[in-house]
Amino acid sequence: MKYYSGSKYQIEWTNQHSCNNANSNCELILQYMCNSDLRDGTRTNTIPDSEDGSKDQQFGMHEDYEYYLWCSLRERNKGLFTADQNLVNKHTAKYTRQDNQGKRYGYECAEEKDYYPYWQPSPWKDIAILTNNAKKCPYYQSESQNVKSRWGCYFSFENLKKAKNQIDNFPKKSLPNNKEDCEKTEFNGIRGVWKEFPAHGLPQPDCRETDFSRDNHLGNGLDGSPNLYNWTLPNIDETKCVFRIRYNISTEDYDSWNTTAEYNGNPTKLDLSDKYGLPSAEVAKNRGFVFKGNPNVKLFADANFELQLAVDTSQYGRTFQDRTHVFSIKERPDSLKGAVIHNLNVRGKRGNIVQVYPAVEYDFVPNTLNIMTGDYVHFQWTGSNNNPLNNAGQGKAGTDRNNALLLTSQLYPEGNDVPFGPGPVFGHYGNNYPSSLNNASFLDLRKTDLIQLSFLKPNNADKDLNNADPYFNLEPRQVTTVGTYHYVCTRNNNFSNRDQKGRISVTKFTMENGALGYMGGVMTSRDGQVVLIADQGVLDGLQKLTLEVWPREEGVRRMESNGAKLSIGEKYVSNFVVISPQTEITVLGKKFQVRMQTDPDASNVNIYVSSTDSSFSSWSKVKSDIGKDGVATFSASRGGVYVAKSDSYTVLIISLCVSILVIFLIAGGGILYFRKNPNKWKQLKESTNLVKRSTQDKV
Repeated sequence: MKYYSGSKYQIEWTNQHSCNNANSNCELILQYMCNSDLRDGTRTNTIPDSEDGSKDQQFGMHEDYEYYLWCSLRERNKGLFTADQNLVNKHTAKYTRQDNQGKRYGYECAEEKDYYPYWQPSPWKDIAILTNNAKKCPYYQSESQNVKSRWGCYFSFENLKKAKNQIDNFPKKSLPNNKEDCEKTEFNGIRGVWKEFPAHGLPQPDCRETDFSRDNHLGNGLDGSPNLYNWTLPNIDETKCVFRIRYNISTEDYDSWNTTAEYNGNPTKLDLSDKYGLPSAEVAKNRGFVFKGNPNVKLFADANFELQLAVDTSQYGRTFQDRTHVFSIKERPDSLKGAVIHNLNVRGKRGNIVQVYPAVEYDFVPNTLNIMTGDYVHFQWTGSNNNPLNNAGQGKAGTDRNNALLLTSQLYPEGNDVPFGPGPVFGHYGNNYPSSLNNASFLDLRKTDLIQLSFLKPNNADKDLNNADPYFNLEPRQVTTVGTYHYVCTRNNNFSNRDQKGRISVTKFTMENGALGYMGGVMTSRDGQVVLIADQGVLDGLQKLTLEVWPREEGVRRMESNGAKLSIGEKYVSNFVVISPQTEITVLGKKFQVRMQTDPDASNVNIYVSSTDSSFSSWSKVKSDIGKDGVATFSASRGGVYVAKSDSYTVLIISLCVSILVIFLIAGGGILYFRKNPNKWKQLKESTNLVKRSTQDKV
C-alpha cells in the first residue's frame, strides 16, 4: 500500500475490554515507525534469535535484531510491580509481569511493549494516546519520545554479541540500565557508554479521551460506526513503514499507577481490607482476601468453607497489540502539492460474519466519505490469496478481490426521501446492480478509470476478478462535481447479510471533523475564515465535532426549504457557520470561543444563532465583538447555526426619526386634549400633588 504524505487516513479498531467505561481503565497508543530494513516476509513462524536469522528474507521483521539483543541483555526495571509472578533469575527486559517466561514475538522488547511511556530508547513514533483519564494527557505528551530524549547504557552491536555469550551462561548477569552501573560495570573488558538518544523531533502526540466500548463486544461504537482515529500522515518520504496500536487494560483491584516493587510477594503485600469492607489487613489475609494467583477465599467469617477464585496476576494490567504489514508514505508529486487527498480503502477479509470474527466482513473505509469539490480521492486496497479455503465468498476459494462501480438509479418511489445534501444523487443505496459503464457518472471519472475500478486490470473478462491481483491502486483523482454517489463492489455482494457498498458526498462547502475533549483544541475551516477554540477543561467529555461553512446562498436555500427566514437585519455579511452537535457540549458555566470572518466594510454587525434541529424556526442574538478586520469573536456553550447580519445607518436614522415623530404626536395630542378638557387637566394636577405628598411622607 502506498499513501501520500499529508493525506487523511482513517484507522478503525475493536478492543475486547471496555474503554471509557467504569468497568476498567483503558489506554490506546497509536504509533508508527519507518526504516529501510522493515519487511513482511513469506513465512508465519517466528524469526530466529540470531544475526543470520535476521537477514533471512523469508521472515518478516519490524524491530531489528540489535534492538532485541540489547533489550534481552539489559537489566529490567526492578522497581515495577510484578505481583507474585516468579521472576527469579529472570533479570533482563525480556521478562515482565505479563510475560514471565520471556516468550519472544519477533524482535519486540517485552518491557517496551508492556509499558508506556517507555524509559529506554524505542524506534516507535507516537501518533496519539487515547485514555480514560484525559487529565494524564500533559504527562503522556511531555514524556513522549517525540519530544523528550532517552538515555541508555550503549554497547556496540559487536560488544552486545560478546556480552550475550557471557550472560547466556550466567543468568544472574545483565547489562546495566542506569548511569552509575553503566560507568563501572565491565564484561571481560567490555564497558558501556551512558549515552543520550535524541528525541524523534516530532510534535507532541495527540491525546484525548477514549471512545466508549463495552466488554467482550468487539463491535461498533455508540453511534453504530466503528471507533476510529483520523490520522493525517506525516510529511515524509519513506518506502517502508509500519503502524501498531496497543491498548492497556487494568482494573481497580489495586492502584496500578502507584503500586511498586515493594508490594511484590506471594501473596503480595497489597492491603485489600478497605476494598472488601474488612476491619484490618490481618483479617483480610486470614480470610484469603489477598492479591495472588488463584486465592482461596473464605466468604463468610463463621462458615467453614472456602471458594477458589480463578485469578492470574499476570493479567491484572495487560497489554494487547495489533500491527500492520509494511506500507509506504511517499512525497507528493508537484501535481498534488497543496491538494487535499482522501484515502479510500477496503477493510475485512473473506468469509461470513462467523468465519471472520473477531475481524469483519468486507467494507469500504471510510464507508461514507464527505469531501469538497477540488479534493482528490485515492482508491487503493489489498488482499490475500491465502484465506481459509472453506470461508464463504465469491470467486476462487481463499482469495480476496474488490472493485467499485456506481449503483443503478432509483427504480421505485419511496416514502420521505432522505436528504443527502445539495446536488443530485447518483446511484441508489437500496439497489444491488451496478450502472452501465457507458452511462455511469461516478465522480466524473474518465471511462478508462471506471473500467479500471470495475475490472482492476485491462482486458479482464473474468466476472469474479480471479485473474486480477489482490492489490489495486488508482492514483488520486480530483472530484469536481457536486453530488452524492452510491457505489458497490460486485464481487462481495452475496450471502445473506453481506453488502459491500459505499457513499461519497461532494459539496462546495468545507466540512471539518474533530474529536475534542478535556484537553481542548482548535478546529479551523479549510479557508481559515472560521476558528473554534476550546481551552483545557471546557468541553464536557469527548465531543465529536463537525465544523461546516455554508456559502450564504446555501444557508438561505436551506432555511427556505424549511419555510423559515431570518427577518432581523438588512443583509448577510458572513457565511453560515454550523457547529455540531447542536446541543450543550461544555462543562456547566464554561464556553468555547469562535472567530468568524465577516465583511470588513459592513457596519452595525450582529451575530445570530439558530439550529437545524429546530428547522431554523427561531433565531437569537449572540453577544460578540467585531474587530477592525471584520473578525467577529463570540463565546458559546452549544453548537448551532451562526451567521452575521448588518443594519445600515439609514435604517437606524429612519427608526430614530419615527420615534421622535411618535413622541411629538403624543405630546401634541395631549396638549389639544387638555385644552378642550380643562377639568381633566385640573384632576391630573391634583392627583400628582397627592402622589408627591405621599412619597414625601414615606421618605
